[in-house]
Amino acid sequence: MIELSADQLPALHRWFAAGPPAATALAEHALVSGVGRWWADRAVDPRAIAVACADHLPLPWERMAYVHRVPVSPPRPPLGVTVRRLTPEDAPALAALGPDTAWIHASWGGPAGLAGSGHGWAAFAHGRVLAPACTYFRGSGFEDVACVTAPEYRRRRLAPACVTALCKDIAARGHTPSWTCSRDDRPSRLLAWTAGFRLEHEYVHHFTGRPARRVAGIIG
Repeated sequence: MIELSADQLPALHRWFAAGPPAATALAEHALVSGVGRWWADRAVDPRAIAVACADHLPLPWERMAYVHRVPVSPPRPPLGVTVRRLTPEDAPALAALGPDTAWIHASWGGPAGLAGSGHGWAAFAHGRVLAPACTYFRGSGFEDVACVTAPEYRRRRLAPACVTALCKDIAARGHTPSWTCSRDDRPSRLLAWTAGFRLEHEYVHHFTGRPARRVAGIIG
């Protein structure tokens, strides 16, 4: 495979148009945001295309793809916690979450990219980000959702509150929220179901790039 330059990318979205929601959203997000890398088997009339955005690994991965189907009421945040949209001024607070949760803003190129994107929500207390949720990959029809909670604030229903607010925001844009996780990631599957997502299909995803690590902390 050869890596493609930016001027070769505009026509590539059609390759993923018939794929699952998350794969389509990933490709479109990488194309529009410029965060990601593209490869093809040849530069002219390629027969195979690959795209990477954020951290991935070169192994088959059994995945479950969900689509938001059921409207749910957001849980009430604990006393002193506010759930709101991220703004550019929140970039330092996002960065302060630390390296173990840096994956949450990787698809936007870093904390500043996510904070200024208009596609993130978070639970705040005393100026600190406790649980950010965001559109991880934004496509023309689907927006794939991700969420993480700071370890000491888990199991307080912060993640469902943030994801629910984000899903309403996505729907207001005329898009459909989607959710993708590993088949053996029970906490992620439970959060998806609680937030109104329902299983669309299962598939095997092949990744390229840096090894991924299991990240705990998506339960609110």
